[in-house]
This record gives sequence, structure tokens and C-alpha cells, in this order.
Amino acid sequence: MYLELDGQGPRYAQLIRALKGAILDRRFAAGTRLPASRMLARELDLSRNTVLAAYEQLQVEGFLLGRVGSGSFVADVGAPAARKNSASALVAPLSAFARRAQANTDGRRIPGHQHRDLRYNLQYGVPLANPLLASVWRREIARAAEHAQLDYPDAQGFDALRVQVCDYLARRRGVPASPEDVLIVNGTQQAFSLAARVLLEAGDEVALEDPHYRGARQVFAAHGAHARGCRVDGDGLVPSALPKGARLAVVTPSHQFPTGALLPLPRRMELLDWAARERTWLIEDDYDGEFRYGGRPLAALKSLDRDGRVIYIGSFSKALFPALRLGYMVLPPALRDAFVAAKWLEDRGSNTLEQAALAHFMANGGFERHLRRAALALRARREAMLGGLAQHTRGAMEVVDSNAGMHLTAWLTRANHGECERLVAHARTRGLGLYTISPYCLKPPPRPGLVLGYAGLPPADIESAMRLLGRCLRETGLVA
Repeated sequence: MYLELDGQGPRYAQLIRALKGAILDRRFAAGTRLPASRMLARELDLSRNTVLAAYEQLQVEGFLLGRVGSGSFVADVGAPAARKNSASALVAPLSAFARRAQANTDGRRIPGHQHRDLRYNLQYGVPLANPLLASVWRREIARAAEHAQLDYPDAQGFDALRVQVCDYLARRRGVPASPEDVLIVNGTQQAFSLAARVLLEAGDEVALEDPHYRGARQVFAAHGAHARGCRVDGDGLVPSALPKGARLAVVTPSHQFPTGALLPLPRRMELLDWAARERTWLIEDDYDGEFRYGGRPLAALKSLDRDGRVIYIGSFSKALFPALRLGYMVLPPALRDAFVAAKWLEDRGSNTLEQAALAHFMANGGFERHLRRAALALRARREAMLGGLAQHTRGAMEVVDSNAGMHLTAWLTRANHGECERLVAHARTRGLGLYTISPYCLKPPPRPGLVLGYAGLPPADIESAMRLLGRCLRETGLVA
């Protein structure tokens, strides 16, 4: 008798599963006499008691019939169930949300990981490598493990961390907030997801800058909302392009993503007036406000909000490292209870140890010391990229210099969209990862462009990457 044990758990349980499978698959027909317990034990190198225990259990469950003096026989378990070729046929129909989520996801795409074969990867979102931060973070986590409570966390967030977030925002971004206004979340993506759950019904309209952060659009589309694109120019969002009837608008006034434009004060006031007039909500995504390299930034839009219409979102993923998965929302009083309730239902609260470690890291000044070092490193990488683009692209690209962030946007001056895609494909064969701006747009942009991330490479590699970019431009005929 051929039976294959699966190696999981007690051997009598393995034998029960193997015999059940053989009976249900009709490899043992009804009425078949099974081997005597001694014989089967010898064939399978089992103890006789193991075989007896399996036979007895299968008799209890109705798979075997025991006949005194004759042995054990396979029972008639009915006609075999109809089988489909595809395992998916066994899954119940998906919900509308699940279908929309599958249609609006990049799967398990991780920035930088899917292109390890590239020598120079200029993908936006690849983190700044900082070995010193890794060692410091290990110490902070160890300290937190010694002192933190191990009960369920407060769904709104660790008290000490919310206090530190308020102090940081007041000093660095001009945002007045109390700890009661702050909700700790698992990164920006959860912030958008909670906003969709709390503020939107299927079919509602959401206004997005065009171009914009694609992750926000994907979340809202999965929840059944309809995205409306709003025009962006050299000064950022054009308020007159905002639609009527939108339930929510997502804006990046301090560093428009991905163009880098800075929204001037008159447009900020016009945007706030629109939100009050339309009785809609504004999400201010301050996605990398920590890193500026010139000039004094305007205070956050939230600091100008007098009507309680702005939801401010910040993230530690870019400032520290993406694996941390911690961010925060500053909520208008009218929305606090609803967002905290939604957060509690979703995950009962973010990781306490990491929140405690981050709170101590911020309180002892380590966070801002890290930001200063990171800003110096990013400034050097940005300058290397700007210098390389000026030297090697020979006017084939118009660079948007935003004085902030971890990437540059470059518009191709002598190419159409097809030629831009051809450049990207050719560069990849040379080991250079380039990425177009198109995925961040609802409508095709008026001209082709690239989003060039510089956080993941040291200056020397960026200089080499720019030299290689110039060679690819020549090889594809986009520059003489």
C-alpha cells in the first residue's frame, strides 16, 4: 500500500490524513479491505499502536468499517465531489472592495527591490542608507523593550510620542496641535485608508493634483471613490481648477509631488476658501518637509487653517527608514473621535515598542541630529545629480529644481512619450534605472518627464549614473 505521510504533527495524525486523502480521492474504493494493523505498521515503519489508533479514529468518523474477525474495510462515503481545474473556483466571489483593491495595487512591489540587477537605480522611494542610524535604533528598541508596557496599545498612539510630534511640528512646520489632535498611524498609506473609510462613500469624488502621489489615488479607488485631476503649474496646484462637489482634496503645498513646486501664500488662502465654501476636507501631505536645501519654507497649510478643514499627514518612513511604518495625522476636532474609532477597528493601535523607541529618540535630540546629517548627505547627492544633468544631458532635459526632498523632476525637451519610454527601456539594458512621470498622472502629461530619485546612491555613483544617462541619450538619438 502506498501512503505518503506529510511530516506534520504526531505520526498517527499523519496516517489519518493520508488514509482520508486516499479514500476521498477514490484510490481506495468502497469495500476495499485495508491491510492488517501489523502488516501496515511494518510497511510504513510505524508502531502497531499508531496504526490501531488511526484505524479506530477513522471508524469513529465513518471512513472505515470494522468487522470482527475480518479486518477494516473502506466505507462508502458517497459520490466524489465535482472538481474544478482551478483552485480559484473554490473561493467565494470577491467583494467589490477586493476587486477594486486588486485592480489598483502594484502587488508586493518594493521600491528598489525588484531591480537589484541595476547598477544605478534612480527610483523614487529608495531610502537613504545610514549605518549609524541602524545601530542607534537597535539601542532605542532595546531600551523601549525594558520600559514599555506590553499590554494593548492606545489606539490613538503612545502618549509620549504624540507629545513629541506636537513639539516637533510647532518648531519645524508652524503647526499648532495638542496631543489630543494627533493620531499615530502605520505610515501614510494607512492615513489615506482611514480618511477613505471615515470621509468617503463609494462614488464620492476626490480632487487630486495632477500629477500626484499614486498611492493615495490607489487607496481611494479601492474604496470606490472617483479621482478628479486638478491642474498643476510652476507654482503648484491651480485653485481655480478645483472641481465642485468634491468630498475631499489631497494637496502637497510645501513640495508638490512630484514636480517640487512650492504653493505661494495667495493660492494657499484661495485653497482654504474653496474648502470652506465647498464644505469639503483637505488632506495636506507633507511627505518630505524635513529636507530643504535653500530658502525659508512657508509654514504648513495647516497653520493657516481657521475653519478646521485641514487634515495634516506626516511620515517617519522617509525621514528615518521605510520599514518603521509609523506616521501621524493632525486632525480637526470634529473628526478626532471618528478617526480614532476607525483606527481601533483596523488594528487596535500601532506597535508600542517602536512608538516608545521613537518618542525617546525624539526627546533626547537624536531625531533632529539624524535629520541634520541626512540633509547634508542628501544635499551632496542632489548637487551631484544637478551637476551631472547639466554636464551630460546637453539641454535635452529641463530640470525642476525644488530645493527640497529626495528626487528631481526632469522634462525631456526633445522627445515625445514614445521616445521617452524607449530611453527608459534602453537605459535598463545598460544597468540604469529610469522612471517616467506618467504613472503619477491621471491624464498623459503635456510632455514626457522623468522622476529621478537620488537618496539611494552616494555622490560618486550619481555622477557615474548621470554620465551613463548622457550616453543613453546619445545612443537613442535624443541628444547629439
